[in-house]
Amino acid sequence: MLSKEIKKNTVVLCWVIFLLLIFVHGFEAIFLKTDETFFGENFINKLFGIAVVFILLRYLNWRWSDIGFKRIGFVKNVGLGILLAICSFIISYGVEIALLKTQGYDAGFGIFTTSFSLTGETVVHSGLGFILMCIFFNIINVVMEEGAFRGIIYQIVAIDHSLKYALFFQAFLFGVWHIVTPIHNLIDGDINLESLITLSISYIILAGMMGIKWGLLYRMTGSLYAGMADHFFNNCIATNLLHVITVNGVDEMMIVRVVIAQLISFVVVFLVWKKREKSGVSFEK
Repeated sequence: MLSKEIKKNTVVLCWVIFLLLIFVHGFEAIFLKTDETFFGENFINKLFGIAVVFILLRYLNWRWSDIGFKRIGFVKNVGLGILLAICSFIISYGVEIALLKTQGYDAGFGIFTTSFSLTGETVVHSGLGFILMCIFFNIINVVMEEGAFRGIIYQIVAIDHSLKYALFFQAFLFGVWHIVTPIHNLIDGDINLESLITLSISYIILAGMMGIKWGLLYRMTGSLYAGMADHFFNNCIATNLLHVITVNGVDEMMIVRVVIAQLISFVVVFLVWKKREKSGVSFEK
């Protein structure tokens, strides 16, 4: 159980949790560079994050179901998240192909693994083994990130703050979580300070919006699985596996694809949320 002192400082506690997580995340990305090894992914910080969630659950005497990992409705919620992602990305892929055609390029699709960055840099891997590793590491990723941000952090902050505050707080931290990538790029000499600032703001806004969307899905379904499925599709399928190819290269307009899909799905989720709120439907905490 949380002590009275911690209950009065839930935001401070969550900042401590977050700083611990992002320190390990940054250390792995910048110094260990696991994504530049055979594995092609920074996965150590994700395993560490899952371990932190597990330890916190034991300390708080909470169950995994208390933070959204509920068995009831699993298939339904996963299906909801996948459907949301598929519909959004069908449109965004279509827009991407259309834009490329207006520029005189014939575009096709390719299935292989890459790493993703807003700088547009890609590292290509082929073979079934890499695809399976990509799927596995992305499952670990969504379990950790949804469990930590929409799960533990959201629930702890909601103890002594409004649910709206908890929603935006976890989304903001989730946005900040992603600035490790541009910092890594700066240290490696791939971008300058001006680009670092621009990319960091872009990551905070885009990832923050996604954090709000997945938080709303959690509130509406009472489960993390809808958000996890949408999150998985965005990371694994739409950015790591299913690519748009032209004579100039691969995924020159990936960021357009991702932003359009995320804007569409965010608007859909937000409108459904507002409609259900006006109709007086009760939501999960």
